[in-house]
Amino acid sequence: MSAHRHTVTALGAPGAVGPYSHGVVSDGLLFCSGQVPLDPETGELVGGTIGDRTRRCLDNLAAVCGAAGAQLADAVRLTVYTTDMGQFAAINEAYGAYFPNDPPARVAIGVAALPLGTDVEIDAVVALPAG
Repeated sequence: MSAHRHTVTALGAPGAVGPYSHGVVSDGLLFCSGQVPLDPETGELVGGTIGDRTRRCLDNLAAVCGAAGAQLADAVRLTVYTTDMGQFAAINEAYGAYFPNDPPARVAIGVAALPLGTDVEIDAVVALPAG
């Protein structure tokens, strides 16, 4: 890897299910790979509601942010992918609890399918704190 970028591995996030890093830091930004709702301890998809799965995606992203010295609240943009836009109100409710005061920019995309058959995946771009 070149000097102007380095990978981030988060011990508190589930292992990658393919050839990618949890995140890459470059020029003061952390680019987080998409997180699906995998439980980092079991490696299994979490059950429950789409809100529960959305929270797991965000918790996994928070672990990646922490490994890079940031917080999820430092995010400047998130992208939410879902296979069921009819459930977006529930996704929004869960998502909104993570960003009550100063939410980042967001993109929402309806897709035909997601990895491991889940119905939600979220990625993020995060501004790293000056240090």
